[in-house]
Amino acid sequence: MKEDLVLAREVDARRALRGRKLRLALLAPLGPWLGRGALRVLRVRDLGDDFTELLTGYESYERLA
Repeated sequence: MKEDLVLAREVDARRALRGRKLRLALLAPLGPWLGRGALRVLRVRDLGDDFTELLTGYESYERLA
């Protein structure tokens, strides 16, 4: 199940994990960047006690001037 969620859209992963407590983390570059495209799941980790962590990131990033 967890492997099926890697690279899935974040909203679809949350829907698939309905009923579990979620911790959402966003991986982003340092500095002024704008996320572009869909927010995707990069890693799914079971934290126990009905908690799941989703590490997410955008499909691409655009540097802001």
